[in-house]
Amino acid sequence: MTLTATDHRRVEATTDRAGFGAALAFEVRKLRAQVRVRAVLAGALLAPVPIALIIHAQGNPPKDTLFGRFATTNGFALTLLVLGFAGQWLLPLLTAVVAGDIFASEDHHGTWKTIMTRSVSRASLFGAKTTTALGFAALGLGVLAASTIVSSVLIGGHGTLTGLSGQLVPPATAWRLVSASWLSTLPPSVAFTALAILLSVWSRSVAVGVAAPTVIGMVMQLVGATGGAEALRPYLPTTAYEAWHGFLATPAFTGPFLIGLVACSVWTVLTLGLALAITVRRDITGG
Repeated sequence: MTLTATDHRRVEATTDRAGFGAALAFEVRKLRAQVRVRAVLAGALLAPVPIALIIHAQGNPPKDTLFGRFATTNGFALTLLVLGFAGQWLLPLLTAVVAGDIFASEDHHGTWKTIMTRSVSRASLFGAKTTTALGFAALGLGVLAASTIVSSVLIGGHGTLTGLSGQLVPPATAWRLVSASWLSTLPPSVAFTALAILLSVWSRSVAVGVAAPTVIGMVMQLVGATGGAEALRPYLPTTAYEAWHGFLATPAFTGPFLIGLVACSVWTVLTLGLALAITVRRDITGG
């Protein structure tokens, strides 16, 4: 029997889908087997408890932010204080733990030729690794958010929250706003995951892929804080980590969140597109 051109395309499409599914399952299995990954998730689950206890026990709470002033007497304020620091330092690093390693580790171990089988295209392999990295970033953020919220409320209480405009937020509404605030950090976390993937692909170095996104995040914060960068600041992924402030004001405003959502989407598409182009064209004959 002679296959037509349409039949060939169907066979190739089916093989590509099967290759992506097999590659994704393999990447997830590799991820689950890594002690480092389990340790990071355990840290995201357990670390908020002693942090909340230490802050709550302070006789002189941090007063440079409104939520810091009430962090020792209100659990909702405590979790928002932790969120502010996490967006500045922790979340970019958390997303890079896997994303910065997932491609560069193949260079480190010289396994590119081994995994590039005929049944898995480079695009499918890239998609599988990217999906795995994004999934870990979302999981890590979810674990950290849930643990921080629950531990902060259990330790600091769930009384009425004082918002950024001085308004009193009842507990039922505070639960919703605090959860939405943590959820709003997902778009910039995805953007930093994509950046870590690009650096991992481009540098072929695990150290660069993991550490550089955090350093770049610090540089973005410094650029955003300079006097002549007001026009650029709303479009930086680091600024999107602060968009939740609008949820806690009266009247509430979502403009920064929507701008950050669009900006982070553009950052993600551009960095992943460039990473895919490098992956497809790269020479793997060396390993």
